[in-house]
Amino acid sequence: MNLDLTGKRALVTGASSGLGLHFAGVLAAAGADVTLAARRLEKVEAAASRLPGATAAALDVTDADSIAALFDGARFDVVINNAGIALDGKALETSTEAFQTVIDTNLTGVFSVARAAAQGMQDRGGSIVNIASILGLRVAGNVAAYAASKAGVLQLTKALALEWARHGIRVNALCPGYVETPINADFFATDAGTAIIKRIPQRRLGRLTDLEGPLLLLASDASAYVTGAVMAVDGGHLVSSL
Repeated sequence: MNLDLTGKRALVTGASSGLGLHFAGVLAAAGADVTLAARRLEKVEAAASRLPGATAAALDVTDADSIAALFDGARFDVVINNAGIALDGKALETSTEAFQTVIDTNLTGVFSVARAAAQGMQDRGGSIVNIASILGLRVAGNVAAYAASKAGVLQLTKALALEWARHGIRVNALCPGYVETPINADFFATDAGTAIIKRIPQRRLGRLTDLEGPLLLLASDASAYVTGAVMAVDGGHLVSSL
């Protein structure tokens, strides 16, 4: 199985922290020349300085000019569409403006980056990995906007995979379950957080390292015959009993 990305140029959006920052490190360790992109340029510049062969770029996935500037003269072999925002709250208390902001970032932003990337991949192929969520496949309370956006990402992934297969462009989606990070560690130590963990068949939260193999599989030539796939990495959460 060839998970080597040596000689590949990779882009990771939303790479200033969390999953995106971790993904950038995974791709760099596999040999890729990685561009870390995010709205906070100073943060990705600092992160890129710690990775071999990495560069940093400013990117707002909701801004067409920002996307055009990043892709002007730049072509990537691998794109990890990770930028996204979360919105918790009751639907009755969610404004249309707040809902639209989530859609603009999590869904329209994914489309806009994928389209720009595909324009440079048409003559040589490439891999686009859209970071979705198990909440795109099964809902929880108070996440209407986020769940809708991630469900849209999954259908978008399949639609783009169908259209772009003839160009050798593979489009797949990675759906993480609950993954422990410094941001959510305190919550999962509470009674409510512990109750969620008990509903996961493996009885534990995911770790960032649990996503590394699936990410490399979808990004690399090891999945050369895989496109339009939705890969859940969730400890069995999606198949748990209702």
